[in-house]
Parts: sequence; C-alpha cells; structure tokens
Amino acid sequence: MTRILVTGASGLLGLNLCLMNWDSHTLLGLDRGKLHDTPFELIPGDLTDPQTASRLLHTLHPEAVIHTAANANVDLCEKDPAGAQRLNAEIPGILAEAAAKASIRFLHISTDAVFDGANESPYTETDTPNPQSVYAQSKLLGEQNVLSANPAAAVARVNFFGWSLSGTRSLAEFFYNKLSAGQPANGFTDVHFCPLFVGDLAQMLIGMLEKDLSGLYHVVGSEALSKYEFGRRIARQFGFDEGLIRPISVQQGGLTAKRSPNLRLSVHKLSTALGQPIPGVSTGLTQFYTQARQGYPQKMRSYQQGVGSDKWKVESRLTTDNQQLTTND
Repeated sequence: MTRILVTGASGLLGLNLCLMNWDSHTLLGLDRGKLHDTPFELIPGDLTDPQTASRLLHTLHPEAVIHTAANANVDLCEKDPAGAQRLNAEIPGILAEAAAKASIRFLHISTDAVFDGANESPYTETDTPNPQSVYAQSKLLGEQNVLSANPAAAVARVNFFGWSLSGTRSLAEFFYNKLSAGQPANGFTDVHFCPLFVGDLAQMLIGMLEKDLSGLYHVVGSEALSKYEFGRRIARQFGFDEGLIRPISVQQGGLTAKRSPNLRLSVHKLSTALGQPIPGVSTGLTQFYTQARQGYPQKMRSYQQGVGSDKWKVESRLTTDNQQLTTND
C-alpha cells in the first residue's frame, strides 16, 4: 500500500482518483474546504502559499505526489493569463522541486492541448509542442518547470471524462445534462481527441507510480473521434435522442480561446511501459453509464461541503444545479 498525496482533491480527476483507490492505497487529498466526510483523509492546504509545498511534504511524508490541481477552464485562462501562469506553470515547478529534495516520487498532470493539431498522424512524446492558448501555454511551461526541477518526475498528458462534484466539469456531463433535459447540444465535427474515462485514467496513473516511470507520457484513450461523435455515443449509451446533437464547426462555437483541431495522441509508449493495452471510448462510456445507474454521481456530491448526503440519496437523476459549462469542449 502506497501513501499518496493528491492535490486538487475536489477536482474531476482528483476526487475520482481518491474515491476509486482509497481502499487499496493511503490517499491524502489536498483540499481547500470543498469536501467533507470522505472515505479518504482530507488535508487542508492552499498551494498558492509559497510555504505550503515543503511543509506538506515534510509533515505528511507521502511516498508519492500526484499533482492534479490546475486551472483547467480554457477560456478563463485566456482572460487571466497571470493566474494561469501561477497555477499551471509556477506551482507545479515549486512542488516538483520540493518532492525532489525529499526524495518523493512526483507525477504531474498536463494536457494534450500543448499541440497545435496540425499533424496528420498521432502525436508522440517526441513531437514538438506548439500551444495555441494561454491555458495550453501555461501547461507546457508547467511540464518544463517540473522536469527541470525534478528530472525523475513523470508528466502525464491527459484528456478524460467522468462525473464531477458539480456535475458540470466534463464534456460527457455537458452532453448528459443537455440530452437528459431534452435540449439540443452542439458537437464539433472538426475537433478530434482521444478521451479516456477518468476511472481508467486513475488506474493508469497508479500504474505509472508502481512502475516508477519518469519523463513524458501520453495518457489518453486508444481511440480518436470527433466531439460530435462523442456526443452521439453518449446519446446512444443512455438511450437519448441522437438527433439533439447538432453538428457544427468549432469556428461556430463562440469560444474565446483557440482550440487545436487534431489531438490524436499515440499511447504506444505508455502501453509498452505498463505492459497492457490502453482502454478506448466504448468501455469508458459503459462505466460512465453504469456509475450513473448505481448512484455514483449522487454519492460523490454527498461529500460536497454544505451538502447533506440524504438530499442526494433520494434523487434519481443528475441536475446541473443552475450551473453550466462555459464551453462545450
């Protein structure tokens, strides 16, 4: 059993990672007061405090750190580049350096968006990034800062989907919320990606720690598809009307930040290192559907600070809590 500190414990990846692995590893979830009564241990802390990183590592003595905390709102980063720089670029380097000094394994979460999407073939880890947005630029600099401060660290470039604390954090939830309400939803026909179910991603990350991997890895799904087709698959999986998914170009989406049209990434390096195939979209969507039917999203929300678990137990379906995704990508 490994003692792992997970930053961003209330985020989509952080919370799922902790909930799915707390009984097989000692998970310490760094949280800024958004969670309560979780089955894993909550650690209060704010990484924007320069002293937090070294203090946490020396106090908690984790064997590994998985750094998921970030500002992942692409359009918000465009409006606040200084904040994106601090959260996505500077803090990862500070935390990686502290981990290196304490001889603690470090796994940093980055993004597939570091590429410009001009390649016709899948991107490999040796291809040169060319970020097209403030978010992507800050994440690339975060990668560089991590590996410069801690050459033994691992960096995972990801793209994933799953259920979140708010119910509005992933593209899959966007489509689910729209379709379950009988509302139309836009799907980009000219943006391709390789989404990985967050539960599969969580297991891949644990596997990377167990293999003591270092360097860059693409940790995405093994299948590429358009965001339009992804929406149609969500509809089919849940029995919703596929006709509600409207095919449009990303240029019609009214988004602030530029998006890369082709984020097909090769997972050969990761598959070889882990000695196993990487799951595709179909198995992930089945798990996403099964979790919904088993009440997993409602159970997840019962851990939200200020929300009573009984309220969520009696609900039979998800709501959006009057919140909407700022983008549908």
